[in-house]
Amino acid sequence: MSPAQTKLLPFLAMLGAILSLCIGSSVAKQLFPLIGPSATTALRVGFSALVLWLVWRPWRLPRPSKSDWPLILLFGVVLGLMNWMFYQSIRTIPFGLAVAIELLGPLGVAFISSRRRVDFLWILIAVIGLALLLPVFNSDTAAHLDPGGMLWALGAAACWGSYILIGKRAQHLPSGLMLPIGLTISTLIIAPIGIASAGMKMFEPHVLLIGLIVGVVSSAIPYTLEFFAIKRLAKETFGTVAAMEPAVAALVGWIALGEILNGQQLLAIALVMVASAGTVLTSKVESSTVPQ
Repeated sequence: MSPAQTKLLPFLAMLGAILSLCIGSSVAKQLFPLIGPSATTALRVGFSALVLWLVWRPWRLPRPSKSDWPLILLFGVVLGLMNWMFYQSIRTIPFGLAVAIELLGPLGVAFISSRRRVDFLWILIAVIGLALLLPVFNSDTAAHLDPGGMLWALGAAACWGSYILIGKRAQHLPSGLMLPIGLTISTLIIAPIGIASAGMKMFEPHVLLIGLIVGVVSSAIPYTLEFFAIKRLAKETFGTVAAMEPAVAALVGWIALGEILNGQQLLAIALVMVASAGTVLTSKVESSTVPQ
């Protein structure tokens, strides 16, 4: 594989993951009026775990060592909390704002991990783009923002940053092992909360069908693609590329929902895309061989 392809594939994997997450989140919100965000999270992680067990068949892979299990357990806990906190946040604040706040996690990792001047340039451009997307700069919008929702999004940001760091430490473990087991742990943590909040409503056939779609589109597909990218991109590169998500979400809303973008939003999207492309083009390719 050529150096150009080595750089491009993780970038395309991240773009596919972000598109899948944006579509899945729009489907997930349909469940909020029926069962609430906690039960929706439980269905998401539960079905995604089931699908990945069937697809990856981790029982055929070598078992993790005893020293790996604390890392896998932590991965599952962080993954479950990240999903749960994000869904709690979009219950009361706009989706785009929640995504932008959550991006503080990966950007924080990028900032801490950066060593070269060019890395800080791309981070700065991405931060400016994200800032332009935030509605808090509009006084009328800011007056109606829910502080609790913003705190939930900040919690999700902390979890996402931790998720990246754990993923890098676990790069010696196959994705087909780490993800199914991690999502199973997430399910064991979130499912009791979901059942307590929604009861038997979350097991109605039409709810389960939507939950299956959410699990596949919001978790099984994007996490597989993300984990592929995490293993092949430096932490600072991954964090900056992840800043594409609010820009992609805005573009999806424009194309699929007919949402009108103003000049400031278009400028923000352009800045985030420039930062994401720039960080990939100037990144150092991870040289280690990683398991699939």
